[in-house]
Amino acid sequence: MSEGPLIAAVEAGGTKVVCAIGTGPDDIRDVAVIDTTNPKDTLHGITRFFSGARAQFGRFEAIGIGSFGPIDLDPKSHTYGYITTTPKRGWQHIDMVGPLKTQFKVPVGFDTDVNAAALGEYLWGSGAAKDPLIYLTVGTGIGGGVIVNGNLLHGLLHPEIGHLHVPPPTNKEVIAPECQCPFHKSCMEGYASGPAILKRWGVKPDKLPPDHPAWEDVSDVLAHGIVNLILTLSPNRIVLGGGVMRQTQIFELTRARVVRILNGYLQIPAITQHIEQLIVPPGLGERSGILGALALGQAALRQGR
Repeated sequence: MSEGPLIAAVEAGGTKVVCAIGTGPDDIRDVAVIDTTNPKDTLHGITRFFSGARAQFGRFEAIGIGSFGPIDLDPKSHTYGYITTTPKRGWQHIDMVGPLKTQFKVPVGFDTDVNAAALGEYLWGSGAAKDPLIYLTVGTGIGGGVIVNGNLLHGLLHPEIGHLHVPPPTNKEVIAPECQCPFHKSCMEGYASGPAILKRWGVKPDKLPPDHPAWEDVSDVLAHGIVNLILTLSPNRIVLGGGVMRQTQIFELTRARVVRILNGYLQIPAITQHIEQLIVPPGLGERSGILGALALGQAALRQGR
């Protein structure tokens, strides 16, 4: 059993919330999964789990939250710790940090769910010692987290990779060809997220066979986005996670398209010879986000915030 401080962690996704208590990847004492319903009930489920965990395991020293977004990460903002303009109905302008900080009176680390996953992979998974690192999740939505020089990338806001503009897929068998994003006309999330695949093809992604033409479309969309990321951020590793990526044939299709789109422009072995080492699945499996959230809590404790 680890002797490190006990940390509470929250991975808040658009479909489910994962809560955990532990000291590190090898010492997770308990985990709970809560449906992401309305904010009141969901936050009540989180606080109920942590109250029970505190009674069972003792006081935890900090909380780490990785949340779907967009979120406000500016500590000087009056809406710091809020989910802001999310397309998820009922969750716009919801305070995630305040209620937990008020109830448990411990430091709280807060970032996007994908930045948290990037941190987890950087510390303990496929991204270990790989910098810059990009983590891209393809699931209920599409999002990306970025680490540069060992730090999570923030700036004007935070990375919103899922809304990169991409060319529309051209497969004529699709039943609903339009982009499904309510904000944009041709972005990654609107074509290749799980809900977009369902609307465009009429079948849930996990019900589509591996040779279905939908996967050609998905890989084409992902490859165009990844090429933009390679050309702008020059990552040493790109980790692709999320529920849609359980269809593992997408990896090979996407890698091949990345090479094709680059068209010989980058003559480096990582592209021309070893692209399977550049674009990889998560080393932590489905634990990337929750372990990254735990790492956010550890960082908050160190910083005393």
